[in-house]
Amino acid sequence: MSFEHPNRNNETIRDVELDIMSRPPEHNTTNLDLDRMNLMLDLLGHPEQSFRVIHITGTNGKGSTARMAEAICRAYGMRTGLYTSPHLEKVNERICIDGQQLSDDDFIDIWDQTKDLVALVDAKMEEQGKPKMSFFEVLTAMAIWKFADAPVDVAIVEVGMGGAWDATNVLNADAAIIGPVDMDHMQWLGNTVEKIAGEKVGIIKPGCTAVIGPQPHEEAVMPIIEEAAARNHATLVRDGYEMTVTDRMAAVGGQVATLTTPNGTYEGVPIAKFGEHQAHNALAALAAAEVVIPVNGPLDGDLVAEALSSVKIPGRIEQIRTSPTIILDGGHNVNAAEALRKAIEETYDFKQLVGVVAMMRDKQVEEYLGVLEPILSSVVVTENSWRDRVMPADELEKIAVEVFGRDRVVKEANLPDAIQTAVNMVDAEDELGVGYGHGVLICGSFVTAGDARTMLEEHASPTMQQAMAIHQPVVDPDDEQARQDADDQEAADNLDDQVSPDDFDVFDVLGLGHASTQRHGGDGTQATESDNQ
Repeated sequence: MSFEHPNRNNETIRDVELDIMSRPPEHNTTNLDLDRMNLMLDLLGHPEQSFRVIHITGTNGKGSTARMAEAICRAYGMRTGLYTSPHLEKVNERICIDGQQLSDDDFIDIWDQTKDLVALVDAKMEEQGKPKMSFFEVLTAMAIWKFADAPVDVAIVEVGMGGAWDATNVLNADAAIIGPVDMDHMQWLGNTVEKIAGEKVGIIKPGCTAVIGPQPHEEAVMPIIEEAAARNHATLVRDGYEMTVTDRMAAVGGQVATLTTPNGTYEGVPIAKFGEHQAHNALAALAAAEVVIPVNGPLDGDLVAEALSSVKIPGRIEQIRTSPTIILDGGHNVNAAEALRKAIEETYDFKQLVGVVAMMRDKQVEEYLGVLEPILSSVVVTENSWRDRVMPADELEKIAVEVFGRDRVVKEANLPDAIQTAVNMVDAEDELGVGYGHGVLICGSFVTAGDARTMLEEHASPTMQQAMAIHQPVVDPDDEQARQDADDQEAADNLDDQVSPDDFDVFDVLGLGHASTQRHGGDGTQATESDNQ
């Protein structure tokens, strides 16, 4: 508690997360409008008018493109706000100022400043027989308020789901990026690419620049995009036409490419991510940054290179460990699987790659697995922590057997067990014990990637209170750490010389016993955007 962060109710970040994330999801069929967000902005005094906006939609690539655009703007000295979803480990990740996620105190303070207004909006909606603000609408309002309060020069904002009725669409974009449009979330956006595109073009606003990524269904989608741009007198910048990626080659830690935009050509740009799709994401980010950065002509090539070579994108083809190589990817649809497969084939030379897969039951599971089947030697099917939506391991196993065959499928219902099983399978085939050519790919959902990331990183997040399906059982972190320190010291005192420093055990990494195998525990589920699972 401080003058800057009074925390009048003495709340913790977990209290605030529970307050917000226990609200209804954003995809109720009864809240497909912007009434709550418009009223909230009226109450806040329209803070969204104080900064420029890069707005990003598309079936895949939104988060990567957002982070790249933010990095370029920040490299140019602009103060930036970044709003992305979902979060992998902590809700604070969603809102960043100048490339840094909000501290717990900052996040609590924003909630303290806005929650009474949220209550007013809820009350007004109740009078009208409408639903109260969803958790995503609340988070979006908090982000907009924080961006104005900072203040930022430009906000880079990722759509939650769709476009037209998404909470973020109260913003008027200076640059509207539409990435690849493909089949996903058909129950909410429509069961054809034309209907889905019709929702996503809702972010094209009068007079903006519409930056269009490569379209896998170009003949069906581009006429819809072009009509929306013409209707809004927007400038079209299309991948493959007004902007291009050329001379692309893989490099250590990513790739190098030449990017050409309407403003100029940037040769030999280092991009710190794998895969052709990331080069096109970088191109879209660059074209959008050119719109909001107050510079005539091309940007400084050295600043662009510095920005794109330093972008870190958690959970997107992220190599988190070596020996064995462990890769995380949160993609959950066919388009994402195709991009993942191409990136791995281009970047790695695996003799053996074991998949650890947990997916949501509303996804195109068989099609997703079918795309990855050629690169996976075997697959361990499992479940992530979102119990309400995750496909049970038994059901996923049946589908996987149809795709891979019985002898290539293993079932482990608990994710830590599944990771350990995959690592054991890799170790058994690694005769040299150096991990080269052998790897584990953990994929299928951003919840899966987030769960695994927390388990595998050196400093796992503290366990969280179990409530509303997103928290863990209550523990005292200090007591838990003291017990763990004591156990670690006793183990060290008794360590035999024959134990190899290369031995890997996922439960050792977790700092948990084998009985505690789920990040959220019990029937816990995770409430995050359906558009990103």
